[in-house]
Amino acid sequence: MIRIYREEFSVKNDKNCLKDFIRYSSLNVLGMLGLSCYILADTFFISKALGANGLTALNLAIPVYSFIHGSGLMIGIGGGIKYAISKSQENKKAANQAFTTAFLLTALVSSFFFLTGIAGSGRLTGILGADAAVFDMTKTYLRVILLFAPMFMMNNLLLAFVRNDGAPQRSMAAMLIGSFSNIVLDYVFMFPLNMGILGAVLATGLAPVISMLVLSPYFFKGQNQFALKKCPVTRHLCLMILSGGLPSLITEVSSGIVIILFNLLILGLEGNVGVAAYGVIANLSLVVISIYTGIAQGIQPLLSQNYGAGNTSNMRSVLRYALITMAAISISVYAFVYLGAEPITAVFNSEQNPLLQEIAVPGLRIYFTGCLFAGFNIILCAYFTSMEFALPAHIISFLRGFIVLIPMAFLLSAIGKIVGIWCTFPATELLVAVIGGICFFLFAKKQKNRGADSSS
Repeated sequence: MIRIYREEFSVKNDKNCLKDFIRYSSLNVLGMLGLSCYILADTFFISKALGANGLTALNLAIPVYSFIHGSGLMIGIGGGIKYAISKSQENKKAANQAFTTAFLLTALVSSFFFLTGIAGSGRLTGILGADAAVFDMTKTYLRVILLFAPMFMMNNLLLAFVRNDGAPQRSMAAMLIGSFSNIVLDYVFMFPLNMGILGAVLATGLAPVISMLVLSPYFFKGQNQFALKKCPVTRHLCLMILSGGLPSLITEVSSGIVIILFNLLILGLEGNVGVAAYGVIANLSLVVISIYTGIAQGIQPLLSQNYGAGNTSNMRSVLRYALITMAAISISVYAFVYLGAEPITAVFNSEQNPLLQEIAVPGLRIYFTGCLFAGFNIILCAYFTSMEFALPAHIISFLRGFIVLIPMAFLLSAIGKIVGIWCTFPATELLVAVIGGICFFLFAKKQKNRGADSSS
């Protein structure tokens, strides 16, 4: 009878886990897809209005957006993890301290980006490899995106805390409405108003402002359970927040690093048209990665809450649902990209440049074979960081973002030229996925042994 009761309780918990997983992950995937439309909408409208040079300028500037967005995610998610654990343990003081500390960190880091936009956008444009044909457009995009950094980062912070506060619907609505406004403003600024690249980046910069306006009733009505409080800002808490969110930063920054590195290598092989072709691949990749990031952000509150409550069974269930969903999405995405590579490229090839089409089509088919492994790595990082066990997440993140990626890019480009560059992403993610799987196996074995010791 006891066994039957336990089985029924387990099934009930599992059903609740599935329901919560669908609710949180679906909403966050939709929200992140909307968020990724910031850049994808720019790509489409810029390709129509400014051609290959506009695409090149955008692709040279995108890495800076990745750094800004990643920094906001690092502090928001790191603070959100600490907040969710403290909240599940009913420690309101620690929960508010986590938000206050994260808020101050966001203000500090975003100020650095803002000042760079004022004083260093021209020099940064040269460092990123812009030549005379695209220098002015790239500089304009960089300057405006840096000046809006406080808005991007504060929006990421509030989205993370509202999501961890039990209101994923509000976060999703804010992200989607902000993204939709970006698309509308892109069209208005670039075509009726003929503002060129300035219109594109201004539309992108206003989107987080609109997103925060959507979030504002949540605070005005007093629905939030977190608030800014006068409290000590300790070095230990700052480091815990940054450490917990570091894999999110590395995920975004690695996208930027990939783009910078590939731009430089492709410029030497195929020139500006090659960079424009890669722009199509890179921007679609950002959308796909945003799906995995959405799943990871969706499961983070559930994992952190169950970790705080000591419910390891629910944590395993949530992870299982996340991996199954990720695999199904990856297979569907690759089938779509493989079969639709030519029309996908044509959408962004407004000048019908045959060389751009020739470079991008096989590039899409090779590059996107790495999606499954990238999704596995991103979700595994979220699993580890959600319970404040950051070391394996840091290992995975640094390997896929820097340590394996950079030498792999130089090696494969030297061997296979442009084809080698396309192979860098899947080869890196596959190798890191193997290492990540080993880390997970060792961690699970350690947890199992610890459970066996405590029961005896």
